[in-house]
Amino acid sequence: MTTHPAARGLGALTLAGLGALGWALAEARMYTLRRHEVPVLPAGAAPLRVLHLSDLHLLPRQRDKVAWVRELERLEPDLVVTTGDNIAHPRALPGLLEAYAPLLERPGAFVLGSNDYFAPRPKNPARYLLRDARTALPPEPVELPADEMVEAFTRAGWKDLTNRRDAVDVAGTSISLVGVDDPHLDRDRFPVPATAGAGPTGLHVGVAHAPYLRVLDAMRADGCELVLAGHTHGGQLCLPFAGALVTNCDLDRSRASGLHGWPGARPGTPGGEESLWLHVSAGLGTSPYTPVRFACRPEATLLTLVPRTT
Repeated sequence: MTTHPAARGLGALTLAGLGALGWALAEARMYTLRRHEVPVLPAGAAPLRVLHLSDLHLLPRQRDKVAWVRELERLEPDLVVTTGDNIAHPRALPGLLEAYAPLLERPGAFVLGSNDYFAPRPKNPARYLLRDARTALPPEPVELPADEMVEAFTRAGWKDLTNRRDAVDVAGTSISLVGVDDPHLDRDRFPVPATAGAGPTGLHVGVAHAPYLRVLDAMRADGCELVLAGHTHGGQLCLPFAGALVTNCDLDRSRASGLHGWPGARPGTPGGEESLWLHVSAGLGTSPYTPVRFACRPEATLLTLVPRTT
């Protein structure tokens, strides 16, 4: 019996789709360490290792993710920064604290994302393709243990940058920090400028969950030389060689993940004099309702900060 060409074509498309889905499910667990060198310190400063974590969206069953994050302590970071969306289930906090336990022994700083406050919920997948995929919170959102998380982090000495300023001294460099609450929930309230009596620092760093342009503008105006953010998942579903389809905020798709100059060329290059360094983490997780990644592996990043070249 001869198979109709249309039936053969449909069968081939079905197999291709199943193969792509299978790969996307597998890729979501291919945890990857990225490394970047950032020339942002004053001349003569010793290099600093900053571990940037974001968007774990941890579920209680994800023991492989817990184990992988715990192993990051072997990198011996001088500073740990998490840019939110740590958990995705009301019972995920113990696993998160287990994952972070070795890192909580080191200097750190954090901001929160929407999935630190409220559990994710099913959404129309087509919204993914919208420029702004935000939806209103339901009348009774499922709350997550954000207060307990903040208490655990601050008890360990990590700096809470939720619409706040702070500072840390690491490896002989004084770092001033400024952060905001989640811009994706419109909770960001940029802190008032530091007092005139504040001493000089070797580096000024901004921290936010979602890299909305209004936040980047405020941090550049505040004198930040480096900004760390997450939220985008690197696009989560990307096209090979073309990159992210969306960023889930108003940041351009070319900066969906990785290290970039913002708003223009990289600092230290022609045309980059007014730019800052922006690192956007693609994060380590997904929503439990869309547990897939395609051409966009989950990641943590070790940033090695070195003296400026100019």
